[in-house]
Amino acid sequence: MNRKITLGVLCVSLVTSLFAQETAASTQPKSEKVSLTVQQAVDYATEHSRSLKMSQLDLEIKSRVSKYGWNILLPSVQVTGTMNRTTESPWDTVVSGVGQGASWQQGVFVPQSSWESIAKSAGMEDNESLHWAAVGSVGVTWDLSLAMIQGIRAAKANYEAGKITWEQSQREIETSVRKTFYGILLQQEGLKIQQSTLENSRQRATQAQTNYRNGSVPEISYLQAQVSYQNLIPDVQQAERTLAQTLDTFAMLLGLPIGTELELVGNIEPTYVDVDADDLLARYSGNNLDIQGLQRKIDLLNLQLSSSTLSTWTPSLRVAYSWNPTLGTYALDFDKWGKSSNWVNRNGGLSFTLAWNLTNMLPWSKNQQSIADTKANIAQLQLQMESALENQKVAVRKAVDTLKQAREQIDVMGRNVTLAQRSYEMSARSYRNGTTELLDLRDTEKQLEQAKLGELRAKNTYISALMDLEKALNTTLTRPAQAKSE
Repeated sequence: MNRKITLGVLCVSLVTSLFAQETAASTQPKSEKVSLTVQQAVDYATEHSRSLKMSQLDLEIKSRVSKYGWNILLPSVQVTGTMNRTTESPWDTVVSGVGQGASWQQGVFVPQSSWESIAKSAGMEDNESLHWAAVGSVGVTWDLSLAMIQGIRAAKANYEAGKITWEQSQREIETSVRKTFYGILLQQEGLKIQQSTLENSRQRATQAQTNYRNGSVPEISYLQAQVSYQNLIPDVQQAERTLAQTLDTFAMLLGLPIGTELELVGNIEPTYVDVDADDLLARYSGNNLDIQGLQRKIDLLNLQLSSSTLSTWTPSLRVAYSWNPTLGTYALDFDKWGKSSNWVNRNGGLSFTLAWNLTNMLPWSKNQQSIADTKANIAQLQLQMESALENQKVAVRKAVDTLKQAREQIDVMGRNVTLAQRSYEMSARSYRNGTTELLDLRDTEKQLEQAKLGELRAKNTYISALMDLEKALNTTLTRPAQAKSE
């Protein structure tokens, strides 16, 4: 009896616990849906992208170097203080100095036996402080050379190159976000078409089941409709999973937490432009960021080459000043530090040194080999510049051709959609009237589906090619109009 009661209590507790968990799960707030237009997605990615943040930090470093590049002209100032302890007591030396000083002041020889008493009466004693000496040092050096001027200019050139790299990163993020955005819209539209086809297939299966029960169609027609419906379900489910994975990847690209529910606001409708490859190259060829980046690198290497050449063939000047005050004894008696008479060696020294490294002039020296390497690197970058200019021409012409082909394909696929829609509607009416087979209806439906997807793909191709063209020229051909419409 007790076992039955215990078992009943456990069951009640388990049911209560499960109900509480389900209630808590149902009341837990879900992540808020984030709605984004394509421009909002670009703006958010620009602000939160991790890769852009790293590029921005790198640019800030180069900015500081450029802003304070003149600091290589500042002199080096060093102040040191040293405490020394002698092992042997200098008491005898102190006593001798006091005795000789007293003899000089009095003008007569003071007996040596009185020296120690005179020293003690002057406040001197043989203690630990007598072993210690304090030595100060102030040193100032100032190095000057003509190469420093080129170094300052090189710091500014490196910052300019960093700005180009930063702009490239921004352009890459923007292009990637826009292409992914429209790619997801294409996936969503394709999924909608699949879901619509699935729903139509379900309705036909339901109608076939009703007709079969009423005896108006044979069993084979009912089975064919069911099989056709069931075959479409896995494809739709796979498309839904693929879309969810793509949205997660897009969230990561934007800098949003993985799993954020995204709602993309927009449609795949390109803004058409009439462009000519030769005209675009003539107007925007110099805007290309890759070409600008290569030019900045060439400028930077030329400055480095000039700096190395100047440091080789011109001397450098060093101006140095030093001052070394010393408190020879009683350094632990800090009351003696304030009396200037206790400090010795208070004179400083100023020097001017002109240095010229003649070894750097030798053809086989490390310096000359480094200069030769710099010249070779400049030649390589110039070749890369020539290749980049040719690649730009190819990219622009290819993008323009793609735009023209996509525009023609959009027109063709638009007409195909109209024809396929009419064909499907006629087949659907015939199927309902019993004059068309299910397979014939399925063929016309598939043709309509392919026509719609074909038109969307052609529009997405146009948008993508236009973005590639704008990237190759580093310009905006349609963006202001798009931004206003969004």
